[in-house]
Amino acid sequence: MNLKDRVVVVTGAGSGIGRATALAFAAEGSRVVACDVDQARLDTLAAELGDRKLLVKKLDVSDRLAFRLFADEVHAIAPAADVVVNNAGVAVGGTFLDTSLEDWDWLLGVNLRGVVHGCHFFIPKMVARGAGGHVVNISSILGIFPAPNVTAYVASKFAVRGLSLSLRQELAPHKIGVTAICPGMIATQIVADGRMTGTQMTARKTKVVDAFKRGLPPAKVAQAIVEAVRTNPAVRPVGYDAHVIAALQRVAPRTLNALAAQVQRRFGAG
Repeated sequence: MNLKDRVVVVTGAGSGIGRATALAFAAEGSRVVACDVDQARLDTLAAELGDRKLLVKKLDVSDRLAFRLFADEVHAIAPAADVVVNNAGVAVGGTFLDTSLEDWDWLLGVNLRGVVHGCHFFIPKMVARGAGGHVVNISSILGIFPAPNVTAYVASKFAVRGLSLSLRQELAPHKIGVTAICPGMIATQIVADGRMTGTQMTARKTKVVDAFKRGLPPAKVAQAIVEAVRTNPAVRPVGYDAHVIAALQRVAPRTLNALAAQVQRRFGAG
């Protein structure tokens, strides 16, 4: 796909992977539609996008009505999006026993319903236009490896990967590609902005936040997303750690579980 002047929608674009992705598509000459819940971050992004900004708007992706109105606004400008990147995500750390239903509602509202909303409100117009396109859904390496003590997050990311794989088969006849991106540890604010449940998990939040600061820069994920739009892989791990974990989960799951237990002890859990 030649990305020049293509309409690219990126959710959760105010920071981290979303911001890097919006800027990466802008650098390719695309016209960028960006949304986020943080207005200050959006204001900064809008200035960075310059004339590549098509629409930048505050949006809670879990809000169905607000998302529909957002999509209507986009479609009033362009008949259909060419690329949709469902990136918005939040994190909840904690065991199943420590995770409240309110935390489940918050996390699934963004991580799963937000992706469903992005697909529901943008894909039909892509299909009707008949010119193909691409949908990128951000899963996680924890959508491949079911790590303990992050039960809700794992559930949401497995769901996103499964949704993407099924949707990929449905949309192939319409020449619309679908890719699940599964990053490893990336230097974003997702843990710092997230929730930790239970005394043990709350106590280790600082350690986890510090560890994420040493992760890959978000621009590496953005590069993988742009490449995925061009090459259409079904699932794309990003980062050395993600590739190793994905490989071990496939060929040596017991070894991976043992390594995961060591990591949990290092961070003071398990």
